[in-house]
Amino acid sequence: MFNSAIISVVDDDELVLVSLDSLLRSCGYTVKTFTSALAFLESGAPEQTGCLISDIQMPGMCGVEMYEALAARKIHIPTIFITGKPGLPPEFSTRVKTPEGYFSKPFHTEALLACIAQALMRGR
Repeated sequence: MFNSAIISVVDDDELVLVSLDSLLRSCGYTVKTFTSALAFLESGAPEQTGCLISDIQMPGMCGVEMYEALAARKIHIPTIFITGKPGLPPEFSTRVKTPEGYFSKPFHTEALLACIAQALMRGR
């Protein structure tokens, strides 16, 4: 199966990046990985990304701050958050769209893939 969408993954955990890269490529997606929110924001990837998967807790800028920085730039990417800290989803300012999904690690692969597919359909 081939999907033309680019999925960007932002996580400071190398194992998570490698795992998601492998999973998403096996589903036919083009994947770009980043070890920090700043690396993603400073790349050309935001304008090319069809769906963003981001950790919430990262050194430096957290995933929520990155999401709000993208919105401030008028870049609206369907976003799915993943976190190693179970609990309620984070609060977002009223100026930004609600993210597409929120998953605690470890997450169910099929549920994540379904959420990605829905996010890409809505993002069109």
